[in-house]
This record gives sequence, structure tokens and C-alpha cells, in this order.
Amino acid sequence: MSDPRTLNGGLTANEKRSRPWDEFLSERDRAVFAAAGYGRKAALGTAPALLVVDMTNGFCGDRPEPILESITRYRTSCGAEAWVAIDYVKQLAAAAREGSVPIIATRGTVAASRGLGHGWSAKNSRASDDRPDAHELVAPLDGIAERVIEKEKPSAFFGTPLLTRLVEQRIDTLVVCGASTSGCVRSTVVDAFSRGYKVAVAEEATCDRGEASHALSLFDMSMKYADVMPVAELCAYLSERRTTP
Repeated sequence: MSDPRTLNGGLTANEKRSRPWDEFLSERDRAVFAAAGYGRKAALGTAPALLVVDMTNGFCGDRPEPILESITRYRTSCGAEAWVAIDYVKQLAAAAREGSVPIIATRGTVAASRGLGHGWSAKNSRASDDRPDAHELVAPLDGIAERVIEKEKPSAFFGTPLLTRLVEQRIDTLVVCGASTSGCVRSTVVDAFSRGYKVAVAEEATCDRGEASHALSLFDMSMKYADVMPVAELCAYLSERRTTP
């Protein structure tokens, strides 16, 4: 028999709360994932790190404004939704500092945007429009991380020193937030899962330019790779944990 604590982040039917993916799922999908037992809530570890993925001007714009306005200047912007997520990222960072939890941020490189090899430019006709400041962390998050890692591909693990840093600090759990949910966040979560880490995704602290891709990527991660959890719960978790020296 399938575990009843599925599809809603580990909540039973009596405890059900609205999730971002609810309006996008068919009854057929709900039945299939419930019957298959996906979405069981997993335990997090005792040595977490907070990973803030690509909360840069390129993905957020440089001000809160509707997405169709923001993408006229920053083609990859997630618009106003990103600035809602930024406030939640700040809450997570405050809790991480309280719990002496490392904070790592990522950002793309200029080389990545120029599409060296088979890069981003192959899939976007406006790649040449990128602004010089697109790779800078948004101003509200300046100085938020002890370490900023540059990357050329979606995953924060691919071709970067991230894994080495996590091993050095004996991290067993990653709390992931940032942009975009369906791209760099999802690929980072899958790679973290593949490397044996426990993973939580901060639901309100992620954003995407597509509403459906945002919601269904959270759903897919929740079903198979991570616990998609409210920021309030993750703040309590981070503030109480002390990483192993």
C-alpha cells in the first residue's frame, strides 16, 4: 500500500495545504504518483549548508517590476516574482547565520553567456543582449554568502569547486533556493541527490519565468529528489543546526 504522506510535502489528507503545483496536476497524475508511492518526506541531516542559486540581476532584474517589463532589459529575468523570492532568501540567510550554517551563492560567468562551445546562445536569439551587470548578485543579497562560486552550466556542481567545499565542511544536507526553478535550481538539486546529499528546496524562495515550469519542477523535485518545504520550516531547521567543524 502506498504511503499516504505523498504529493503534499509529507502532509496527510487532513493536514493538506495548497501547493504551487496543485492547479497544474490532472487527477490521473495525482493517482499515478500516489499509487507509486512518490513524494514521501525524507529526513534532513545535521550538517546543512544554504545554497543560493543564481540570484543575479540577470535572473531577477535590478528592481521589482512585471516580468514583461523586466525582460526588455534582462532577457532571463523572472520579474517581480524574483523579488518576492529575494525576501525569503534573506530570511533563510538570517536563520543560517543564527545556526552557524555556511551560505554559498552561485552565479553564471560571462563566458557562459557568450555561449562558448554549445552554450546558452544556441537556444536563445537574444543572447547577445546580455548586460555587463547581469552576473552580479542582486543588491539586496550583496555579501549574503561566505563564498560565491562561478559556473558555466546549469548545475552548481558541474565544473566548479562546490563538491570540494562541501566535503571540506562535512556537509550532509543542502537547502537550495534561487533561480530558475526549472533550470539551474532543478539541475543542482538532481546533482546533489545523485551525489548522496539530503536536499531541501525552499518553496517560496525559488522563482522562474514560466508559471507552469516553476510549479511542475517543484512537484517533480518533491516527488523524487528533495523535500520541497516552506521557508518558515527551513528557517527553524537552519537556526537550530550547527555544522561539524
